[in-house]
Amino acid sequence: MALDRKIVHGPAFDPRAFRDTLGHYASGITIISGIDRDGPIGFTCQSFYSVSTEPPLVSFSVMTNSTTYPRLREAGKFVVNVLAHDQHTVSNQFARKGTDKWAGIEWSPTAAGNPVIADTLMWLDCDIWAEHEAGDHYIVIGRVNEMSPASWHKEEPLLYFKGMYRHLRELDAPAE
Repeated sequence: MALDRKIVHGPAFDPRAFRDTLGHYASGITIISGIDRDGPIGFTCQSFYSVSTEPPLVSFSVMTNSTTYPRLREAGKFVVNVLAHDQHTVSNQFARKGTDKWAGIEWSPTAAGNPVIADTLMWLDCDIWAEHEAGDHYIVIGRVNEMSPASWHKEEPLLYFKGMYRHLRELDAPAE
């Protein structure tokens, strides 16, 4: 059951300030891709996360006014391509509207036919499991059917922080 909560705010609430505040949260960059009758489709997305291991579920958010997402919804499936540290140009290419996002992009199909972008850090092939409208976004949950093997994960991720692409820097403090 989804909770329907309304955000209560005064007239001083500033959406730009909200975005700037959220920009202090570092995230990975993904390309959500799929295929329909016209060929491969996709868009850049930084709002990706794991939901469950049993069953294996992941989620991403997409603007309700996206022109690409309705085509993915109709296909009923998608791939999450997690970008490697050197793929910022791929991220930029898929973030643009009105261009051929796949120009010059090498890809190969999953067993379900979805496009996996070459040299990504990792990928997860999913069926759409649920969708929830939340403000100006849809929260999409996918059930993972196939994923890249552990041997695939050789690079570091491309990160986004405070409006800029970033890379990891190793610390001498292991996570506990």
